Amino acid sequence: MKTVKAEIIAIGDELLYGQIIDTNSHWISQELDLIGVRVVRRTTVGDNRDDILEAFSKAEQRADIVLITGGLGPTQDDLTKPLMAEYFNCPIVEFPEAVEAVTSFFQRRGREITPLNILQGHLPSCCTYVPNEVGTAPGMWFEENNTYWMSMPGVPHEMKKLMTDFVIPKLAELFKLPVIVHQVIKTVGIGESWLADLIRDWENALPSHIKLAYLPSLGHVKLRLTGFGDDQVLLKKEIQNQIDLVYPLIKDYIYGYNDESLESAIGKLLKKSNKTLALAESCTGGYISHLVTSISGSSAYFQGALVPYHNQFKHEILGVSNATLEEFGAVSEQTVVEMSKGIKNLFQSDFGLASSGIAGPDGGTEAKPVGTIWIACAGDGFVETKKLQLTQDRLLNIQLTAVAVLNLLRICFSKK
Repeated sequence: MKTVKAEIIAIGDELLYGQIIDTNSHWISQELDLIGVRVVRRTTVGDNRDDILEAFSKAEQRADIVLITGGLGPTQDDLTKPLMAEYFNCPIVEFPEAVEAVTSFFQRRGREITPLNILQGHLPSCCTYVPNEVGTAPGMWFEENNTYWMSMPGVPHEMKKLMTDFVIPKLAELFKLPVIVHQVIKTVGIGESWLADLIRDWENALPSHIKLAYLPSLGHVKLRLTGFGDDQVLLKKEIQNQIDLVYPLIKDYIYGYNDESLESAIGKLLKKSNKTLALAESCTGGYISHLVTSISGSSAYFQGALVPYHNQFKHEILGVSNATLEEFGAVSEQTVVEMSKGIKNLFQSDFGLASSGIAGPDGGTEAKPVGTIWIACAGDGFVETKKLQLTQDRLLNIQLTAVAVLNLLRICFSKK
């Protein structure tokens, strides 16, 4: 089966200047991957005639389909439409149905249409007009030079609508696409190299049509299994069999699959067990609470939180003894043990979680350098603690600590 290759060209100075992040190319790549189209290049180019034409020429040599985003506005710095007309040597003409669509768009919103807006319904004569139901800049489909081209607006929701309603179905008509199945195993609390060591024999025994990719991120490692073939049902079954084989090797680190987040997995555990949670966050400043409450329905298990930055409030509100603070300091195992017990009692929760540390970049000492963090989880009759030695970056330390705290709660479920 022939591999169908695609190239994505994102147009706009604002992308090069870093004023806008190109989320469009990332999303398009994911959608093409799901249908078995291989993205061979993603190019970002500014609003410059020669650079855009060069990008068109090179993409045509590499790809079966070229997907272009951006540069379709009504102003003079929007160059995509005139340059596509130039590249394919065809004039820009009025498309009556496109003009009518733009006019109706403005009328429905009670807005006055300008001559510039009317010009958005003028397109290269060699293109197929693709209606944009949620915006004013039409999509343009070309079949030129043995390559398929689609030009779309840079506005994400407009681009996604055109991709979903037109481009993806069109590609399924034009090409015989392979069946590709992805399954992702999500792990936490183990590094990539350690994980690779645990599953080396299993990985080496994978069949040739199933590939494994390690995808590390902050505190997590995702294992993506990708199967290639002709039968989707069979592929899904084969990949599930491989997951069943590897599960016993790494079950202590698996928290979920595919799109599940650690905070959603924790929420499911709490809901299923009818347990509740409260948080005492010092160095994380409420970030863990933000993650927990980002999950719909978290009110069923999240009791509340405190951010007691100063020792006075660790003592007065959470009951951490002055003797503990004076002898061991705020960043100590002893302090987070008392914080976790105190927050559990204060909010009458089943679990109390606590964090205290030196997030940085200031405040470190020789005994307790920047990145020294203590975390604790108090349950009924036990307290689990862990010391973290993290980085010099404040935000990174906060994010890594949040992952470690949630993972500690996950581990504590075996002790409840």
